[in-house]
Amino acid sequence: MAAVNGAVLSLAYILGLLLTALPGQFGGIPLGAIALLLTGAIASFTLPRFWKTGPRSRLWLVAGLVGLLATFYFQLRLPDVKESDISNQISDFDPTAPAQLLTVQGKIDTPPQLTRKQKVRFWLNVTQVSEITSDETSANAGKPVTGKLYVTVPLLQGTGLTTGQVVAVTGTPYKPKPAENPGGFNFEQYLARQGGFAGLTGTQIDFPEGEGRSPWGWWLIRERIVQSQVRWLGVPEGPLLSAMVMGRNGVDLPYSVQDQFSRVGLAHALAASGFQVSLLVGVMLTLTQKLPNRARLIFGLGVLILYTGLTGMQPSVLRAAVMGTAALIALTTERKVRPLSSILLAAAILLLVNPLWIWDLGFQLSFLATLGLIVTVPPLTQRLDWLPPAIATLIAVPLAAYLWTLPLQLYAFGVVSPYSILLNVLATPLITLISIGGMISAVAALFWSTAGSALGAVLYYPLHALVTLAEFCNQLPGNSFATGTISVIQAIALYSLIVIVWAWRRGQKYWWIAFLIGLSLVAIPLWFRYTNLFQVTVLSTSGTPVLVVQERGSVGLINSGDEENVNFTVLPFLRKQGVNQINWAISTDPNPGEAGWDRVLADLPIQTFYSSPETTASTSFATPDATAGQTLPSLIASQPKSPLPVGQAVSLGSISAILLNADPVALQLNIGDQQWLLLQNLEPSAEHQRLLTEKILTPAQVLWWSGEFLRPDLLSAIDNRVAIASAYSIDPNTALRLREQAIATYWTGHDGAIQWTPEKGFTPFLSPLENSPSAF
Repeated sequence: MAAVNGAVLSLAYILGLLLTALPGQFGGIPLGAIALLLTGAIASFTLPRFWKTGPRSRLWLVAGLVGLLATFYFQLRLPDVKESDISNQISDFDPTAPAQLLTVQGKIDTPPQLTRKQKVRFWLNVTQVSEITSDETSANAGKPVTGKLYVTVPLLQGTGLTTGQVVAVTGTPYKPKPAENPGGFNFEQYLARQGGFAGLTGTQIDFPEGEGRSPWGWWLIRERIVQSQVRWLGVPEGPLLSAMVMGRNGVDLPYSVQDQFSRVGLAHALAASGFQVSLLVGVMLTLTQKLPNRARLIFGLGVLILYTGLTGMQPSVLRAAVMGTAALIALTTERKVRPLSSILLAAAILLLVNPLWIWDLGFQLSFLATLGLIVTVPPLTQRLDWLPPAIATLIAVPLAAYLWTLPLQLYAFGVVSPYSILLNVLATPLITLISIGGMISAVAALFWSTAGSALGAVLYYPLHALVTLAEFCNQLPGNSFATGTISVIQAIALYSLIVIVWAWRRGQKYWWIAFLIGLSLVAIPLWFRYTNLFQVTVLSTSGTPVLVVQERGSVGLINSGDEENVNFTVLPFLRKQGVNQINWAISTDPNPGEAGWDRVLADLPIQTFYSSPETTASTSFATPDATAGQTLPSLIASQPKSPLPVGQAVSLGSISAILLNADPVALQLNIGDQQWLLLQNLEPSAEHQRLLTEKILTPAQVLWWSGEFLRPDLLSAIDNRVAIASAYSIDPNTALRLREQAIATYWTGHDGAIQWTPEKGFTPFLSPLENSPSAF
């Protein structure tokens, strides 16, 4: 009964934290807290009558109170900007003012890692700051400050940095922005959950006098293991082995490998979690079986502490370590383990330490996967009793984890991996062998580096086979299918169905009905939206303007931007919209090989590609591979292209496009009963005059341009009612004229993405403007 009571209280605490997502208050009390308190009161009167052997009425009241207190505790632990925080020393962004330059000093708090741009990133606990003025003198030199900074520095500057090292970093500070596009990455929220409110783009690192590397730390052990395993295995096998043993957070595993594993559902293999901890506990109990129980417990706990430190105290590892500790205590004292109560207690303990982890996606996925293994593997194994036990378990484990994490994956990413279950069945023996062998290699490396290298080298062929398997699945058609993201209500409904099938044992034989209902809950709303949506989105990107047209199942893309825009803006938006192919695309860039089209084509096929007539057959197409330092053949070079004729309309479904001028770009789009005009690469006066003299421009309701200066007579010729600038700032004189003419003006640097639908008209993603026009 004690285990059941603990599970109820733990679940109440977890639900209390989850219900902090509910907006609104009543009498100063969050609605989620009130809902839990009322639920506990109702449960105290009703549940004891039906559940005779369950908890008493008093416990249900206490559970409601625990949920209430959890919501207040969450609010209490939310990061708060103190007066002395470094973020208060950063000026608001002003594109017309010189960039602010700071030198900050502090201690590195996290293991430095490589970014996709081949820069080094880390968190810095700041102690003092000096502002560099225009005459290269320091203002407020050595001013004491507190807080954390998210720092990125060039590779050469960041090489050799370690956790705990005191450094002085000079660079440009910035305040993070929220997500600027639908489904985009919320950088501001990400930093806030880590306890930081500002970032720094560093250009130079200095080491204060008397400060050097920290003499000891977990980084030293981790560095020794990684160096030993990479020495004879090379790249990517060496970093892959280290990542599978200690997690990828402390290892610079090539992003190409990480992306391949993520796309086919093998990302869990690179995240130190319950799988590695369970292997570790099993090996330790086997090796110490001849020792007294107390000695076995001490050895086991020591190894768990060592492993948790090596992985960087990741939430998923901490959860597994708490459960592993409970299992160790139970097994060495010969007590019965209640897995469900253990995982709820483990989650509650960790969330007491840091309640903000409740919204950490890695923590959520790890918890749900483990929960699935506990409650779903046994019934699945029973249904597969016609297979040998080892094979039945091999199938049941990935299937159970997949079922319990799928609704959350659909909510967060909107992408599924059709081959994930089969691939995990094939890969599990390799992952097990590599994990155990990698742990042995790591232990050997602590005492003799060469021995660790030799033992790691034995695992080359299993590692190579795993990489090859991931590469093969990435090349299969439909290896990653975008369904589009689902709503919170849909996700809750899916988990309700899963819980009903698990808890109602008599109804488990009707699992197929729950499956059909769940499929309908996802497929029908997505199908209805896909076939009825007519939406135009100007994405918030840096540099080239990018526009996405979704027209009742047909998708068009105008420009891609550079590779960074494609990776972090264009592709995430398309995936979360459920786009699996692009029906037509237009590139106004005379050299599309220098844009991000290669990255687009690597993920999505393009049926019809229209290129600028300035693009010639002799254009060189190549894509740099930053990881290998080589140049790869370009996918855009082999993509069939149709030149966009000047002055001729091209039909794109119910939409048509007319290239009025190639250089500078003047592209007219006829969308519904509106005319959009894209002006790009405009140079002052001379180009403006030619467009006016040759009467190239035609009136348009919507002007879309890059935010640069536009002559008054050019604006008069366009005679637009809406202006959209794909830029972080608008030329002040042009902005003034637009305001004087009462033209509704949006700019992505302030409003984020701009969406238009026939029903709602123009809608800015971040903040509506007072002059927002009505739908045309």
